[in-house]
Amino acid sequence: MANLRTVELKAFVPAKDFEQSKRFYQDIGFTMASDSDGIAYFHHENVSFLLQQFYVKELAENLMMHLLVEDVDAWHVRLQQADIAGRYGVKLTPIEARPWRMRDFIMFDPSGVLWRIAQNTD
Repeated sequence: MANLRTVELKAFVPAKDFEQSKRFYQDIGFTMASDSDGIAYFHHENVSFLLQQFYVKELAENLMMHLLVEDVDAWHVRLQQADIAGRYGVKLTPIEARPWRMRDFIMFDPSGVLWRIAQNTD
């Protein structure tokens, strides 16, 4: 039988201003592992994505990323203390309890991509 084991799934995230977006993602806690030919590879522990030097407004404003974390409060405090909303002109909402047994908050990146940062409550 063939080995159908998967290794990784990454989204390509658009960037309106590639340099600003690279700084943004590093400032929120991701490591930029590579940057070449308009594609930057970002990771944080075991999650990753590819930032692309490509932008279509309708794509960016309809893309949602979901980051599941162990401590949503710590993430929210870190982003507030780093003044991510003020420095990048992005929206960062308060943490809310959701009916799907998660607590989360929403953050937009500089290109309009919505990030939902969440923690399971059960």
